[in-house]
Amino acid sequence: MKRSIQAVLGLAAAASLLLTGCSDDSSDSDSASGQVTLTLAGWSLSTTPEFKTLADGFHAANPNVTVELKEYDADNYDTQMIADLAAGSAPDIYVQKNLKNFYTYSSGGQLLDVSDVAEKLGSTVGGLDAYRVDGKTYAIPYRQDSWVLFYNKELFDQAKVAYPDGSWTWDDYVTAAKNLTAGLKAAGSKAVGTYQHTWQSTVQGFALAQTPGADLGSGKFDYLKPYYQRALDLQDAGAQPTLGTATTNKLTYQAQFGKQQAAMLPMGTWYIATLLAQRKSGDADTFEWGIAPAPQFDKSTTGTSNTPVTFGDPTGLGINPAIKKSKIQAAKDFLAYAAGPEGAKALAAIGITPADSAAVTETFFALDGMPTDELSKFAFAKHDTKPENPVSKHTAGLQNLLNDAHTAILSGSKGVDDAISQAQDRAKNEVLNQ
Repeated sequence: MKRSIQAVLGLAAAASLLLTGCSDDSSDSDSASGQVTLTLAGWSLSTTPEFKTLADGFHAANPNVTVELKEYDADNYDTQMIADLAAGSAPDIYVQKNLKNFYTYSSGGQLLDVSDVAEKLGSTVGGLDAYRVDGKTYAIPYRQDSWVLFYNKELFDQAKVAYPDGSWTWDDYVTAAKNLTAGLKAAGSKAVGTYQHTWQSTVQGFALAQTPGADLGSGKFDYLKPYYQRALDLQDAGAQPTLGTATTNKLTYQAQFGKQQAAMLPMGTWYIATLLAQRKSGDADTFEWGIAPAPQFDKSTTGTSNTPVTFGDPTGLGINPAIKKSKIQAAKDFLAYAAGPEGAKALAAIGITPADSAAVTETFFALDGMPTDELSKFAFAKHDTKPENPVSKHTAGLQNLLNDAHTAILSGSKGVDDAISQAQDRAKNEVLNQ
């Protein structure tokens, strides 16, 4: 899931985290007045409203607590946070943008134990397990995006292809993409059947989540093969832009779907908020669209009587251990609010998928521009979402070398078997032996 950065946080960074100490309460000016000021990390504050929404909502419910935002660069968030933690200038509460670098923070002693907060949250909050290490919880998810299939109903109608019905496997998806491409061409449209963005997530995330027995940490990547064979088939058939075309022309998934260049788009649910906003701004066309479950590995998890398997890392909030002791309870209360029903409702109102998505389905689908069909609601609310980045000290290194394999395969510079074999050798010699 590429709301994430590409920076690699090495052993030096982890070591620098261990050097930071906890502050005391000697300069806590809030204590005497009973007012508490918390600082919260965020990024792209002018275009990413979730942080201000949570800060304002918590302050409204807790007038004695003010949450001030500290902005970071979205593309270099973890690199900058590592530096601030080492320098002792990091905010009281900071975001775990994805799971790729969570191990670095937790093993570096830079997250407060918030197991007490986790214990009070309901089981419907998705992503909690991902933040547990050795029986303790070090972050609380406030949003849990899951990958689904966006589709343009009008382009389906134009191509005379039946809408997704929740029963699709990946082979069904490939067939539909090819039929859409042919049907749209016959109708005089230049749109293609689907757009799978350039990220490794669009292939590898599904393969890891859905393939029985797949294990990133094993260093065995044969489970990727059928997913890449299908991706190459789509490229060769012209039903999907090639990796070279997408990178050279700097294609964006927002424009490919929003401007009706592709009839389907596998993407995370965070795109819903973007699509709704772009429809209002004119950056996306206005058309009838829907959401279907992601295509499945086999028929055992298809249909609305089953739970589709997909992937998506949670986005969580952790507490800086250097926080003043007098602020800890307020910080924990903020985490509980963000992950709880009130925070979920506030996020849903701006099109953000909260960690407890099932609790706000009706609120979410009441937003202007949302589809109203039952399959869209099912796809949004019901899924078995597995992490894209299983927490491990090896995860970042393995994902980086698998990104190299992704580029090699889809660019045609290496065959699928050769690229996978090379990735396995690199995993053994460069990562797993560390």
